Amino acid sequence: MPRPLYSTGGIAAATAAGLGLAVIVTLAIIGWVAAPHDAFGEEIADILQSAVLAWLVGHHVSFSVPDGQIALLPLGLVLLPGLLLYRSGRWLARSCSIPRLRYVYRAALAIAGPYAAIAGTLALLARTESVEPSMPRALVMGFVIAFLSGGLGVLRQLMLDKGVTARALLNLMPARPRSLLVGTLVSTGTLLLGGLLLFLVALMVALPEVVETTRTLRPGLVGGALLLVVQLAYLPNAVVFSVCYALGPGFAVGTGTVVAPTGVSTGALPMLPMLAALPENGAAPAASLVALAVPFVAGATGGVLTQRSAPDVVSEAAPLWGFVCGVTTGILCAALAEVAGGPLGGERLSEVGPSAWQVGLVAALEVGVAAAVAAWAAHWWHTRGQRPVRPRPAPKRRPEPRPEPKPRPEPKPRPEAELPPDVPVGEGLATVTPLRRRQDGEPSPSPDEDGREDTERTDRSAERAARRQARRELRERKREERRARRAEGGDRWWRRGPVEDEDSEELYGITYEAAPEETDAPRS
Repeated sequence: MPRPLYSTGGIAAATAAGLGLAVIVTLAIIGWVAAPHDAFGEEIADILQSAVLAWLVGHHVSFSVPDGQIALLPLGLVLLPGLLLYRSGRWLARSCSIPRLRYVYRAALAIAGPYAAIAGTLALLARTESVEPSMPRALVMGFVIAFLSGGLGVLRQLMLDKGVTARALLNLMPARPRSLLVGTLVSTGTLLLGGLLLFLVALMVALPEVVETTRTLRPGLVGGALLLVVQLAYLPNAVVFSVCYALGPGFAVGTGTVVAPTGVSTGALPMLPMLAALPENGAAPAASLVALAVPFVAGATGGVLTQRSAPDVVSEAAPLWGFVCGVTTGILCAALAEVAGGPLGGERLSEVGPSAWQVGLVAALEVGVAAAVAAWAAHWWHTRGQRPVRPRPAPKRRPEPRPEPKPRPEPKPRPEAELPPDVPVGEGLATVTPLRRRQDGEPSPSPDEDGREDTERTDRSAERAARRQARRELRERKREERRARRAEGGDRWWRRGPVEDEDSEELYGITYEAAPEETDAPRS
C-alpha cells in the first residue's frame, strides 16, 4: 500500500538531514583527532557545534562573528545535502502514489517544508556568543535546496517508472520557452567550462608556488586531506570568479583590490594553495586575455541552439530572441556572482568576490550581441534554399466554343377548325374562333393524334388571352351603358342594377398567324 505523501516527506527530510549531519560530524571528529586537543569529553560540545555550523555552511547559511560577517561560503558543500535530498526524493516517489508528473511539486513541498524547519531549528541551536547563524537565511536556503533537489529526485524516479525521456519532457514545453531554456543553459555551461579551463591553466602555471605553500603549512596526512577537501569545496567559487574575469569586470580579493583583464592589484592574501593561481600585481598576463573570447563563444553557441530549437518564420525575430537568450544568461551569471562572493570577516576582507550587477550587465551585452548575430546567421543558413517563389499568373484560358444549338423540330401544321356558317371569318392572317365555357363534368378535349400535343400549351395561352380581351371589352361596354342610364336619370348611383348573365354573351377568339420566313410578306 502506498504511504501518505506529507508524512513520508517529513521522514525523507529528516533522513537527509540526519545523514548530512552524520557525515559532517565524522569529518569533524577526524579533524579533531589529527589536531592537538584536550580530553574528548571536554571538547565534545565544541565538536558538535562545529559540525552543525559546517552543516549550515553546506546550505550556504552565513553567520556573524565579532569582527563582521562571514558569507564567502564554499559552493561545493551544497553538493552533499543536494545528493542526499535527491536520493530522498527518489525514495519518496517509490513509496508514495504520484499519478502524474504535474504533481511533482506536491512531493517537493512535502520534503522542503520539514527540511526548512530542521534547518531553522539547527540555526537556533548553533548560536553562541561568538557565532550567530542567520536563521532567516537558514529557512530560505533550506527550503530552496530541498525543493529543487528533492523535486528533481521525484521527477527522475517518475520518469524512470513511466518510461518518459528528458527529450519528451522538454517537448511538453512551448517552443519558444524551450528554445530560450536550452540556449540559456548552453551559454551558461560554456561560460562555466571556459572559467574552469582558465582556472586550471592558471593553477598549472603556478604549480611550483602551490607546492611551496603546501610545504609551508605542513598539514600532515590527515590535515592535507582536509585541506584538499576545503579547496575542492571552494572550486565552484573559483570557477565563477574566473568567469567574471573573462567577462571583464573581474573580482576583488579585499577592499581596494581588483583582478581584471585591465590590471591586477592585490594585497596580502591568506595562505591557501589555490590562491597561487592569482596573477601578480601589474598588467594582466597576455595569455589570460584569450579568455575574453569565452563570452562571445558562449553567446554564439546559445544563439545557434536557440534558433535551432525553435526556428523563426521571419528573419527579424531571430536576432531578437538571440539577444533575449543573452539577457537571461546575464541574469543567471549575476545570481552566480552573488552567491559565490561575500565578506570574509571584517576590515580588509569585508569585500571579496565580483560585483553582481556589473557581471550581469556585461554578460547580457556580450553574450546577447553574440547570440543575436549567431541566431541571425543560423536563420539565414537554415532558410538560404527556401526563398519564397512568387506564383506566376495562370494563363488565360480560351473560351470554349459553344455548341451549336440543335435545330428545333418544325411544328406540325395544325388542322383548321370547322366553323359554323353563322361565324364571321376574317381574311388574311387573322382567324376568328368562337369560344364557349366548359360545362361542369365536361371532359377536357384530348390532343389530336397527329401531334397536336406539341402545340397544346400555345393554344391554351392564346385562348386565355382571347378570353381576357373579350371580358375586358364586355366590361367596357357595360360601363358605357350604365353611364348612359345615369345620364338619362333613370338610375341612381346608390342603387345596384340587375346583374346580367355573362354566360349569355357569345365570345370569339382571334388568332394571328405570322407569315412564313421564306416569303417576303410582312408580319402583322
